[in-house]
Amino acid sequence: MTRSKEVRWVRIREFIVVSDETNKLNFNLPVMGLNKDKQMMPTVANLDGVNLSKYKVVGNGTFVFSGMQTGRDVCIRIVLATNPDPVLVSPAYTTFVLNPEKGLISEYLFLWFDRKESDRYGWFISDSSVRSNLDWPRFLDIKIPVPFKDGEPDVERQREVVDVWQGLRRLKEENDALATPLLELCQAKMDELKHTAPMVTLGQYIEQTNIPNYSYGLSKELVMGMTITKEVIPTKAKIKDTDISKFKVVFPEEFIYNPRTHGAKIGLGMNDSNDPFLISWNNTSFKVMDKNEFNPTFLYIWFCRPEWDREACFRSWGSSTEVFAWKEFVTMKVPKPSIEIQRAIVDIYHCARQAKQIAEEASQQLKTICPALMQHIIHSDDVR
Repeated sequence: MTRSKEVRWVRIREFIVVSDETNKLNFNLPVMGLNKDKQMMPTVANLDGVNLSKYKVVGNGTFVFSGMQTGRDVCIRIVLATNPDPVLVSPAYTTFVLNPEKGLISEYLFLWFDRKESDRYGWFISDSSVRSNLDWPRFLDIKIPVPFKDGEPDVERQREVVDVWQGLRRLKEENDALATPLLELCQAKMDELKHTAPMVTLGQYIEQTNIPNYSYGLSKELVMGMTITKEVIPTKAKIKDTDISKFKVVFPEEFIYNPRTHGAKIGLGMNDSNDPFLISWNNTSFKVMDKNEFNPTFLYIWFCRPEWDREACFRSWGSSTEVFAWKEFVTMKVPKPSIEIQRAIVDIYHCARQAKQIAEEASQQLKTICPALMQHIIHSDDVR
């Protein structure tokens, strides 16, 4: 006799309907590909001369699956399309939908595959070596836990876990959508300032600090480095047995930069925390001399512009290793609007960064919530 509530492991083939609708009328639609993060993205393939009539049309709620894998990626390449308008995908992909009469929610199925555990299992059951492949029939034999009630899939309980997942996903997407135009607004304002504010020589307003650590005794855990994307991160250098007494102390709102260039980028960062940290002795630290003349964050936003990197690299000297020397750094020109305008732009920037941080935190939580939600389902009732 069937219990009123239970969880059954069922093969996904029981719910799937293949929907290989091709672009027979040759509509001019965007062509998308799949990535290992289970998202659709504009294809990187060269489509010159390609007959798109054989490509598959994908609408909202359609799954796109590719069994092809590489040795580097342990993942099942599957996407649940959420695009409002139809797009095209390669005929090499399999597209499918769920049978609406079977009682399985599309988002619930995707939630199961949006887990590292599912990726590892998909990789395990794939064949070949350098370029492994998860065959379609084998994919269909994958079992997932589905809550049942009175002998039928329990849509309400599926919806409960999907709503939690979608709420966090909306939080990420909404803050991503907020951050992007705010950052673009910052850069647009910077472009305006090139024409509306006086351009001044940077060296009049900054000075090197280069304070050695032997006066402060900060620990090795506080040694930081910088990236070419202008971020400060914990150092990747091996410093276990390194004497850090000559390392430099960087206080809040002070800057660091690496004189050696990296391609078309300059490694630079700012201490936007409330505490000091350390950088290696071969980097340079500096600060704004008068914060009523220049807001440090305003300068940092200017340093993050691609134009800054291009000019800095142009002014660098050397051959195999180029160096952007301090004497060149201080001759760079920057716009100097009123401090009120600087602070207004910084306020916009902080709003964008806050939204970006919320989106990043939500993204990290999404990576852990899918396994947690599935474990909740698996262990909530008797499993059969």
